[in-house]
Amino acid sequence: MASTKDAREATMVGRRTDGTPVRRPLSPHLQVYDMMQITSGLSIANRATGIAWTVGLLFLVWWLVAAAAGPRAFATAQWFFSSFLGILILFGMTAVAWFHTLGGVRHLMWDAGYGYDLPTTYRTGRAVLIGTAVLTVLTWFIVIIAWG
Repeated sequence: MASTKDAREATMVGRRTDGTPVRRPLSPHLQVYDMMQITSGLSIANRATGIAWTVGLLFLVWWLVAAAAGPRAFATAQWFFSSFLGILILFGMTAVAWFHTLGGVRHLMWDAGYGYDLPTTYRTGRAVLIGTAVLTVLTWFIVIIAWG
């Protein structure tokens, strides 16, 4: 009886319906994805925006702690967020928020069993991209008007 070096090895061995053995990957990885497909690109982008969203929350925490720490700390945070780099980060976080939200709605549709056919998958993928661009620009248009 052969022993495996790693318990995960047993889960990587399977058989096709015709009985031929096949090795399964542990999970899909970048080698599996075709970057020219909208579905693969959006899947990876959704994960990346989740990470970016988490990093953006650190900026929110900094801003809130600065507000609680007093006028001097808050002024420093406000200075940063009104600088070119700060506005660029805020703009990027707006795009990340809209992309991740719209991608989440798309996934909720899939969870409900809708939109699995390929034409709908491509259509909703394009809708997420266009919606992200439009809603990001609209959000900043409103912000600029409110600041003015």
